[in-house]
Amino acid sequence: MGAIVGLAFAVGVLLILGAGRMSPRIVRPSRLTALITHSGIPRVTPAGVVSACIACAVVIGALTLIVTAVPMAALLAAALAGGAPLMLLRRRVRQRTASRRASWPDAVDSLVSGVRAGLALPEAVADLGVRGPEPLRPYFLRFAGEYRATGSFPGALEVLREEMSDPTADRVVAALAVAWDVGGTDLGTVLRTLAVLLREDARARGDIEARQSWTVNAARVSVAAPWVTLALLCTRPEAAAAFGTAMGALVLVIAALISMVAYRLMMMIGRLPQERRWMIAQAT
Repeated sequence: MGAIVGLAFAVGVLLILGAGRMSPRIVRPSRLTALITHSGIPRVTPAGVVSACIACAVVIGALTLIVTAVPMAALLAAALAGGAPLMLLRRRVRQRTASRRASWPDAVDSLVSGVRAGLALPEAVADLGVRGPEPLRPYFLRFAGEYRATGSFPGALEVLREEMSDPTADRVVAALAVAWDVGGTDLGTVLRTLAVLLREDARARGDIEARQSWTVNAARVSVAAPWVTLALLCTRPEAAAAFGTAMGALVLVIAALISMVAYRLMMMIGRLPQERRWMIAQAT
């Protein structure tokens, strides 16, 4: 009896371990891969971005060393230049997000027009890939392809939501999913109300960003001005000799840390709150 219990226990442990090994692993993209995907730039790979960062750092560092003859200044310039490609990618993502946010009210208006014209809801959504706002057309073209391939409207909506990865898209997809599940004659009213809310939100956010822009730009100039002055001073031999010592290098490092911390604090304080994404349960 003891041997049977021991054998059953051993078989159970082996089955648990085997199930754990056979279960599929969810592979999440890296932050750099997600940044490249959201930027929408074709034929860009993580290796290419890393190579661009290294090339910018080497070129700018070498030029700074030639001009100033201060090794620490060259290292700091190389570190700053190495992050330039990532900064450009993040700026591209912000611009695309703002463009999509501004396009959603027109897209919802087009949906209302399609539904009133007698189109079925999936056909009206797919039609946005041809007649919708330009920034949103690629996503709805992929939605149309997914819907034709699977015939599942909720599944195609989920693919659309995941590709856009945007809180506004989550709201629209949630409204469309509820309209598809429940039906009824109030879809046009719901969509028109949603378009009005999206326009008011985009207008309020645009006003706030416009008022903040001059403050943010002034802070950036304040951070950059001392380093421009340093670059001009280092063209003189006596200043270059002073900053070329160990104490001068320490001063540069401390100044760089203070500038970086101040800039990050400024961006954190001036950053607008981001909407949280909606977790939508897909209908079965």
